[in-house]
Amino acid sequence: MNAQSIFSHERPVVCIQGLGFVGMAMAIAVADAKDQNNNPYYNVIGVDLPNEVGLKKVTSINSGKLPIVSNDVELQAAFDRVIDSGNLVATTDPKTYSLADIIVVDIHLDVIEKEDGTHSASFDSFKNGLRVIGENAKPGTLVLLETTVPPGTCEKVVIPELRSAMKARGFDENSLLVAHSYERVMPGKDYFKSIVNFWRVYSGATEEAANAAEAFLSKVIDVDNFPLTRLHSTTASETAKVLENSYRAANIALIQEWGAFAEAAGVDLFQVLDAIRIRPTHSNIRQPGFGVGGYCLTKDPHFVDIGARELFGFTDLKFPFCKQAVAANQKMPITALDKIEKQLGGNLEGKTILLLGVSYRQDVGDTRYSPSEPFVVTAEKKGAKLIVQDPLVEHWEELDRPVLEELPSLEGIDAVVFAVPHKEYRDIDVVRWVAENNVQLLDANNVLTPEQVNDIATNNLNIKFIGKGIK
Repeated sequence: MNAQSIFSHERPVVCIQGLGFVGMAMAIAVADAKDQNNNPYYNVIGVDLPNEVGLKKVTSINSGKLPIVSNDVELQAAFDRVIDSGNLVATTDPKTYSLADIIVVDIHLDVIEKEDGTHSASFDSFKNGLRVIGENAKPGTLVLLETTVPPGTCEKVVIPELRSAMKARGFDENSLLVAHSYERVMPGKDYFKSIVNFWRVYSGATEEAANAAEAFLSKVIDVDNFPLTRLHSTTASETAKVLENSYRAANIALIQEWGAFAEAAGVDLFQVLDAIRIRPTHSNIRQPGFGVGGYCLTKDPHFVDIGARELFGFTDLKFPFCKQAVAANQKMPITALDKIEKQLGGNLEGKTILLLGVSYRQDVGDTRYSPSEPFVVTAEKKGAKLIVQDPLVEHWEELDRPVLEELPSLEGIDAVVFAVPHKEYRDIDVVRWVAENNVQLLDANNVLTPEQVNDIATNNLNIKFIGKGIK
């Protein structure tokens, strides 16, 4: 595709590198940003890899179809607007970066566990993405990194890669403006708002880069109501994101311990937590559940250790809370499996379990690092047959298996696990659905409403809970 020929208006061009859940939403938000005369500020080109997944996304966008599953009506409406405006296209051609005034980096940086139990960042593919930018970008381009990375990555990885590539092309090695501003995207009903109506932290490798990032973000985000915060270095901005997610992961891990106590002591921990949240200093206390998933909390707490060891050489610094939080959260889905195994007499061999929800959180179709995956894999190793259903997932890519869209009959099913609090599950008439089938029920994530729970109790159905010490 010759993206240059698509646009009929002379506007600055923004390339979004990576069209996943963050990059796609960012591409839409940037393309939807308008001036006082309701004219778009930017022409936007989404760039992805020329593999099967990337080509599918590119084809979908250029056909006017949103390539991700979302129940956010505002995201869909914004996508429709930019398609009508004609200022959003997609391609797999890396030469497109030569057109850009601004390049936003939204590619993955995975964490790998080594044989000795330590963790490392998989920088190879990340560096390849940077190298492609350096081989094509014109001098003066703002390169804004949104990817969550170990602290020190911009200083010790991004800038050296871009400098090397620019120098090899005969340009001033410092001619690209490098900045960092981490995303706080929350897929779900407020997906689009989590970009345009949310606070941002940012910094630049130079003051010029920071100023360019501020000017760009101020056109995309409602900074009057959600002001930007500039930090003193890119490492500080990177640290903010990693600490933010590490805090949340540790919070969840802590409450998981209390969930086990509540179940044993006959306490409804969710009521306790609601009582605690009334206190403003504790309003963000988390809750027990089925498990932690998604691309952030499952790996981000490891980034501080990786940055300290691999980028700064701080071998004497240890991060036990971060490591233990990740380990504790990884056990959560197996805790749920142990509970349903006990409900089924202590043996899963030959049992059929219906799992409701395979996405990593409610109201999204994202299955990356979903806690449902270890639940299913472990249950099947123990001889169980798993049937999975999710209203927002048609095919479970990680396990390469189909997912039921509609609720099935419970005939022949031994247990139902409510794993993800999708809205659709809160509308089920559970008593009518269960009918004469003597199934075991487990609400593993506070999925059911108080009305559903009361109806279940009134009809003496077989149900247990995670975090609730009631029948």
